[in-house]
Amino acid sequence: MLKKRASGLRYLWITVLMVIVDQITKVWVAAEFELYESRVVIDGLFNLTYVHNYGAAFSFLSDGGGWQRWFFTVIAIAISAVLLIWLRRNPVNFWRQNLSFALILSGAIGNVADRMMYGYVIDFLDVHYQGWHWPAFNVADMAITIGAALMLLEAFVENRRDDTEAEREEGKK
Repeated sequence: MLKKRASGLRYLWITVLMVIVDQITKVWVAAEFELYESRVVIDGLFNLTYVHNYGAAFSFLSDGGGWQRWFFTVIAIAISAVLLIWLRRNPVNFWRQNLSFALILSGAIGNVADRMMYGYVIDFLDVHYQGWHWPAFNVADMAITIGAALMLLEAFVENRRDDTEAEREEGKK
């Protein structure tokens, strides 16, 4: 009888949790704030500012006339499908990579949900310092950024294949 190996799909609970947190925060902001309303959280550093982003990261192509909504939706769905395939193929013990895929997937799903429901993405986290403002972002964007950073970290840590090969060699002794 064939035994099924545990895959990276076990990390999908993180994806589900992050999508829920993302959507709850966006619904809260849309209900509690007027569009463009800003509330100071940490004076001189952090505000909650409700904006609509019709583009991608940093409002890229936000003035595209509407076609970008479907373009970014299709790209996010394609990336999500690839991430699901990779999670399925990865062993469960590749935790950094699986965690990064789960986080990126949650961000893609969270922002696609906005695009499908509203035609734009709800952003509200506004970081600024001495007149310099980072473009507003949301929980989904944070998940994508943290997931991408984990992927980069994974590239610089010991190669897990080397670890697997070393374990096999020890098993032969």
